[in-house]
Amino acid sequence: MPVPESAPPQPIDGPRFDVVGIGNAIVDVLVKAEDDVLHNHGLTKGTMALVDETQAERLYASIGPGLETSGGSAANTMAGIAQLGGRAGFIGRVRDDQLGAIFAHDIRAVGASFQTPAASSGPSTARCLILVTPDAQRTMCTYLGASVGLDPADLDLQMVADAKLLYLEGYLWDSEAAKRAFIAAAELIRAQGGQVALSLSDAFCVERHRDSFQELVDGHVDVLFANEMEIIALYKANSFEEAVDQVRGRCQVAALTRSELGSLVLAGDQSHPIEPFRLGELVDTTGAGDLYAAGFLHAYTRGLNLETCGHLGSLCAGQVVTQLGPRSQGSLRQLAADHLGLSF
Repeated sequence: MPVPESAPPQPIDGPRFDVVGIGNAIVDVLVKAEDDVLHNHGLTKGTMALVDETQAERLYASIGPGLETSGGSAANTMAGIAQLGGRAGFIGRVRDDQLGAIFAHDIRAVGASFQTPAASSGPSTARCLILVTPDAQRTMCTYLGASVGLDPADLDLQMVADAKLLYLEGYLWDSEAAKRAFIAAAELIRAQGGQVALSLSDAFCVERHRDSFQELVDGHVDVLFANEMEIIALYKANSFEEAVDQVRGRCQVAALTRSELGSLVLAGDQSHPIEPFRLGELVDTTGAGDLYAAGFLHAYTRGLNLETCGHLGSLCAGQVVTQLGPRSQGSLRQLAADHLGLSF
């Protein structure tokens, strides 16, 4: 796919990391399931529901074997950036238990920096049971566990200050302590001349925190990521087009994904439609938005034009949906070279 030219964003200066992400440190358990499993447990397809540890254990016991891997929205994005050759760091809270060790090992193994000390007391490491139905839709049941204990004391302030861009996931807004960490980190990097990116994470999350998110987008966010349902929910719009009109100009860049319709990148009065990549059979949509953000931000922090940012995001998303799980099992760098002629 040819990459059209446009005026690139200004390159962002920063010494040590391209992107540092802050989010919920979660171990994903991916399981293939039929639609009746969702019905039997009262789950709505394609959404994320918060559950307590007892509910998580009961649901886990009722389904078949799963694939366990470190996850969480921002962590998936940082892993994708690292796989592309970028310098990525992640801040999130785990417990000193088996799942905490799995999380730390997995994210470090792909080349991302993760140095947040494990908690020695309190709730166990978070886990997310992801039910993947035959239509490749993922329905998530999340026990947030230790991750919601993230607070400003967990921040590696030097890591934040040494980043070109700070990436935050909207799920953090469900915890007051994590929200304080979120704001402290955003204020720090803005004071250092860096930028802030936000992923809205989930339409239900947006519904819970609409007013706060609108204030955040208007006052603190440079780059916004949202899917069609999330951006419509943010502005209580009647259509995607109405939501586009509402968000335009509220931040420097808005990257809005639309599944099989591709994505739309907004900057000022410019609109850049981005076609989707179809690289194989659709298997699992888990991590599609996270990997879109990874590709986009990897190009963005290198000062590439916004169409290239969108195409690399689309390519990474198109690859991850052809496999089970949110981490690419193939080389994203090779993919970028083969399809876009990009060398990282």
